[in-house]
Amino acid sequence: MTVRKYESGGGVGVRGVPIVAATRESLIEMACAGSSFTAAGRSLGVSQPSAVRIWRRFGHVELIPVFGSGGLGPVVQAAAAAEPVQRRPLSSEDRATIQAGLRLKLSYAAIGELIGRNKGVVWREVQRNSSPDGQYRGCVAHRVAAHRRRRSKQFKLIANPALCRRIEGWMDQGWSPRLIALMLAAEHGDDHTSRVSHETIYQALYVQTRGSLRADLHRKLSLKRSHRAPRGRSRGPSTFSEAFKISDRPAEAADRAVPGHWEGDLIQGPGNQSAIGTLVERTTRFTILLHLPGRHDAATVADAMIREMRHLPDHLRRSITWDRGTEMADYARIQLALEAKLYFCDPRSPWQRGTNENTNRLLRFWFEKGSDLSVHTAADLRRVADTLNKRPRPTLDLETPADRLNKLLLAA
Repeated sequence: MTVRKYESGGGVGVRGVPIVAATRESLIEMACAGSSFTAAGRSLGVSQPSAVRIWRRFGHVELIPVFGSGGLGPVVQAAAAAEPVQRRPLSSEDRATIQAGLRLKLSYAAIGELIGRNKGVVWREVQRNSSPDGQYRGCVAHRVAAHRRRRSKQFKLIANPALCRRIEGWMDQGWSPRLIALMLAAEHGDDHTSRVSHETIYQALYVQTRGSLRADLHRKLSLKRSHRAPRGRSRGPSTFSEAFKISDRPAEAADRAVPGHWEGDLIQGPGNQSAIGTLVERTTRFTILLHLPGRHDAATVADAMIREMRHLPDHLRRSITWDRGTEMADYARIQLALEAKLYFCDPRSPWQRGTNENTNRLLRFWFEKGSDLSVHTAADLRRVADTLNKRPRPTLDLETPADRLNKLLLAA
């Protein structure tokens, strides 16, 4: 007499007979292939409720209705065509080989050699994707892995309107997305629900469907762009006769070890008819704005620079680096009055005074490109400079330029 081996808990067939292991495995494979439990059960002589119970116990994947088939199916059917996104993912053939190797009681190293992977990859795959009964089934594991990759995650700036309002308030004050991200990280630490990266903010600004920020908020960026744009524009040649080259500038200015080295330039209005002078100290990032209401020729710029900088102590005006522009033709008078050397960048090399370039980019929040800069009074410039100097800076460990400069003045 032949004794047929049954496994308890696997359900019963249409006649109330316990389901054998082979039938159970066939049902799981048919379900993974896309068949509904009603159709799979009918072909194997298993009731639909029993087929569902088997899947819930051994399949460990959520069930959803399969429309048009009269039954249920694994949720992973929708993900069956999803391609893995990580490098060198395990294929369905790899997982079938792992299943066969485990049933032959091969070691993880031996199975890894068969599929060309490290034994650690095989071990993690078995631990992660085995069914609740401890059995590893390749077809189930492949669908489970696909379902895990499809895990949906709501965009943070949709789910957190309070955070959106806070970001809008900071951007209305001219803060950059990077500065906002750093301040949120400093305030909230490990609470990732209340902080976002600067890239998340840019995505919400450039793709309006990805966040709850105001649609016009991109106008608060320094360049007012509504979309990303490639970089790369160079200035034309300058006819300015150089004095000291930037290569002559002392090393203490380049490494910011000693304060008192400044960088300067003009930001100009349409047609170069109006301008504002900008000076930035390299160590503290403290900013001084030069009021040039009528003209911005060499004499006017020299007068404004001497007027604004002569009150600084000697150790805070060691050198000034400027671009090659005709507005600095009177550089000898500036050097004599301030007792500070002027160094000039190489032609078409604005990056050599990068601190000033970055500051000018921030200043465009208040002085938009294409706008008439002559309408701003000296009081307006002082207010803007004070606002910028009281803003936390990532390069200063979120201290402000005003605080850094005050420390230097007190030390002197």
